[in-house]
Amino acid sequence: MITLKEMKTSAELKQFVKYPFLLYKNEPHWVPPIIADELDSMDPAKNPVFKNAEARYFIAYKGNDPVGRICAIINHIEVKEQGKPKMRFGWFDAIDDIEVTKKLLDKVREIGKAHDLEFMEGPVGFSNMEKAGLLVEGFDYLNTMITWYNYSYYKDHFEQLGFEKAAEWVEFKIKIDPPDKQNPKVKKFADIIAKRYELTPLQFKTSNDIKPYVDEMFGLLNKTYDKLSTFVPIQQYQIDHYKEKYIKYIHPDFIKCVQDKEGKLVAFAITMPSFSKALKKANGKLFPTGFYHLLKAKNKTNTAAFYLIGIDPDYQNKGVTAVIFQMMQDLFNKRGITDVETNPELEENKAIQQLWKNYEHELHKRRRTYRKDL
Repeated sequence: MITLKEMKTSAELKQFVKYPFLLYKNEPHWVPPIIADELDSMDPAKNPVFKNAEARYFIAYKGNDPVGRICAIINHIEVKEQGKPKMRFGWFDAIDDIEVTKKLLDKVREIGKAHDLEFMEGPVGFSNMEKAGLLVEGFDYLNTMITWYNYSYYKDHFEQLGFEKAAEWVEFKIKIDPPDKQNPKVKKFADIIAKRYELTPLQFKTSNDIKPYVDEMFGLLNKTYDKLSTFVPIQQYQIDHYKEKYIKYIHPDFIKCVQDKEGKLVAFAITMPSFSKALKKANGKLFPTGFYHLLKAKNKTNTAAFYLIGIDPDYQNKGVTAVIFQMMQDLFNKRGITDVETNPELEENKAIQQLWKNYEHELHKRRRTYRKDL
């Protein structure tokens, strides 16, 4: 018999967060999150997304054994302001038993119907700034720190239960050419574009140098992606939260910006050293050795990951991407980075995928959300 228990107390939420450590303990490609960060993200006192969202957390049991988990989410900006009657669900994990999956999803359906919503979709986070998408290709690769890993049978469970594909994301591996192998035409083109549109690169030396530009970066993100079907505008309180929590951890070298002649930001890219292998070693904990592994990865790695890219729509077809990518190329060469992994890009977002055309690249992962009418 399968039973569900709602996780409400801090001790119960910790059980919820730690369930994947049990499920994936023998899976070499699963990258664990930092437990404390996961708990902070679920704390309304620490995560401002809960000003406009609510969430409930459940674990499924067979007897006394936990066999699955799910989070049921309502984002009120999406429902009320955008008019999308959507019940979200995320943090889904389960053993290979379709009855467990059904029990968890039925609870989300029940909550959605009680709120007069019309369909459910997931896995997604509280907002568009969290992890999203069920992995459907690429099970033999480590997940990045901002994506979920899951077993291949999840997809079969959803489809057998009548769920249909909603959104799909693709991820790429990109090889970075050493300086002596670069195509000189690429740099020449970047220089021509910068001169033609009177563009100026911004270089940052400290985290404090970056902060004045963060609002503008997120504004550019809103403009870059607002035509995509799954987009929910990033709120100012979220921007303030990310500014205070994350910017200090990003090395200034890994943030590149381009301004026009009026000083307006027209493009930016944020990359980070890959922390996947370090997170495997940390195994969810910063103490006693997790900090060491993460610090080592931050300062010495040949692999990086793209996190955010924003390009003003007015400049997307003017070659400005060449300018920002030449800046990234110079950074990667300077730091000895030879491989870069993109984070998920919506399949329909061809403009972003065009960014990799001048590099040796491989589409190595796909992930998608599934939806079903309530």
